[in-house]
Amino acid sequence: MGILSCIDMIDIIVMIDCINSKNLHIVFRLNIYRINMTNNPNNLHRLGYNGKDIILLGTAHVSKESARQVTEVIEAEKPDTVCVELCESRYMSIRQKDKWQNTDIVKVIKEKKSFLLLSNLLLASFQKRIAQKFDIVPGEEMIKAIEAAEAVGADIHLADRSIRVTLAKTWRFMGLWDKIKLLFQLMLSIGKIDDIDEDDIEKMKEEDVLQTLLADVGKSLPVIKDILIDERDQFLTHKIRTAPGDKIVAVIGAGHVPGIQSRWNTEIDLKVLEQVPPKSKTSNILKWIIPLLILALFVWGFFHGGANTGTDMITWWVLANSILAGLGAILALAHPLTILSSVVAAPLTSLNPMIAAGWVSGLVEAFSRKPKVKDFERLPEDIVSVRGFWKNKITRILLVVVFTNIGSSLGTFVAIPLMVKVL
Repeated sequence: MGILSCIDMIDIIVMIDCINSKNLHIVFRLNIYRINMTNNPNNLHRLGYNGKDIILLGTAHVSKESARQVTEVIEAEKPDTVCVELCESRYMSIRQKDKWQNTDIVKVIKEKKSFLLLSNLLLASFQKRIAQKFDIVPGEEMIKAIEAAEAVGADIHLADRSIRVTLAKTWRFMGLWDKIKLLFQLMLSIGKIDDIDEDDIEKMKEEDVLQTLLADVGKSLPVIKDILIDERDQFLTHKIRTAPGDKIVAVIGAGHVPGIQSRWNTEIDLKVLEQVPPKSKTSNILKWIIPLLILALFVWGFFHGGANTGTDMITWWVLANSILAGLGAILALAHPLTILSSVVAAPLTSLNPMIAAGWVSGLVEAFSRKPKVKDFERLPEDIVSVRGFWKNKITRILLVVVFTNIGSSLGTFVAIPLMVKVL
């Protein structure tokens, strides 16, 4: 399934079958192939590999000229194959523009991908607003590359790693606090679009869109940059080098060119890059140990402090979890029944590592206010504004899941010291 037309940041969708893949690449057009060769000497790079003639075309995801240049270069070179910086899901989202309408929001919640989907929708919003402000057609760069390839009879070769793998690996290395930072960083980015000027756009030409938006997170978690940028550089390098044909044009974001060039003659293990590491045994153990320790704390309170102490501890636990989880649901403008479900579920789900309060409230919201076809149809327009995220039933369900889970998690951290203080 898929959603958007953007980022997918966010493989969203059910994990993002296609995370607004169109917007994942905000693109533009150039003037004349000859002039571009002169004015942009660093834009085209000719490389050789096992007798193949490979042309790297580094495009600016935020430059109105790149889309035109893509067409002109492919028409002039007439390659056997055109490599595009797309994976299968993003390619299909371009080919099947209405595929996202089949998204099963309940399945997204059950598969624990709400946070991921919401983050990608926020990224899609960022890209879409830039596109509107600078009169850019989202996805035009890759669309033109595909159209030009078909026009000259060239094969189309998908060179990017599956967005699902990239985001799954990224998510695996991010803790709750980092995910919250990412979420609010993306939300704040929506309001900053009006402050972006041409100079900022020029700076963004040198970076991958994900790299630009996740810069702050990358500083605290260098491994995120490795996954989003460095590993993809390696993946792109391998796919381009091994593409079929004697003459190949590879259309990629300019931010990936240096990484590809530096790894051009390096041996690359594709299996390692496509493998999502399993959760560590430590994390699996901790998710059970923490609830058990909290239950042990309750028992300690009853046996060593008496019934009153134990009761007070339980009261603080219930109040902290219920109030903060309910507040999260309220901030998402959830249905009254959803708010009630979050208040009731939080104290219990916080002690069960297999269930989260947000999943309960999200499902209640989905059934209380069932999304309609028009909600899916309006999604691309609604995500352009903060108000739209709360107005659209699909994104509001995601907000309910995320905000309730955040509130419940904070409730646990708040409750523990209060319980200890009672002792």
